[in-house]
Amino acid sequence: MASDATLVLPSRDKGVAHTLKDDLYGMLLGVMFIAVGLNLLKCSGMITGGVAGIALLIGHFSSLSIGMLFFLVNIPFMIFCACCMGRAFTLKTLAVNLALSLATEAVPQLMQVSYVHPLFAALVGGTFLGMGVLSLARHDASVGGTGVVTLWLQRRAGINAGKSQLLLDLLVFALSLLTLSWPLLLWSSLSALAMNAMLMNWHKPGRYNGKS
Repeated sequence: MASDATLVLPSRDKGVAHTLKDDLYGMLLGVMFIAVGLNLLKCSGMITGGVAGIALLIGHFSSLSIGMLFFLVNIPFMIFCACCMGRAFTLKTLAVNLALSLATEAVPQLMQVSYVHPLFAALVGGTFLGMGVLSLARHDASVGGTGVVTLWLQRRAGINAGKSQLLLDLLVFALSLLTLSWPLLLWSSLSALAMNAMLMNWHKPGRYNGKS
């Protein structure tokens, strides 16, 4: 297992360590953003990229809840996380995964929306997802899934997380061609672009400590 010290995000300000309170608050915000974003997309019948998109896609054929599918799809990625990303990152990601599964189920009980325009759902939902993923990444955690792979690629090879995530998302959308109508597929693509725009613009080396 790799040492946590060798896997620090290149954007982390190494001069100021996060406290436990900082990490908990950042992870809570990430979970909140993602849970709301997912439910906005779900209300409009859209999918998105990454593990959430895979769960939403499987949801078309399964009676299991999205929260449960999200957790199950994440299992192989969590195994990869444990092998490649270090103990601290893995434990944080597992905690986020459990919290997000529960929060995704809770949001519809706390907030009921009768109508969401597809454009609003795509742009705002996608942006919320990107904000959530970014908040988690800044505190050495992720939602698991393909996000673990993209963060590992950025740490090891310097490949921008947003760009690699976009490529993986394209694979998810290719599979969705079998299920979604063209209008929903186009709106879903817009949501994925909104999400990855957040990562490509803000998840860069030095951006966190003001060096770029």
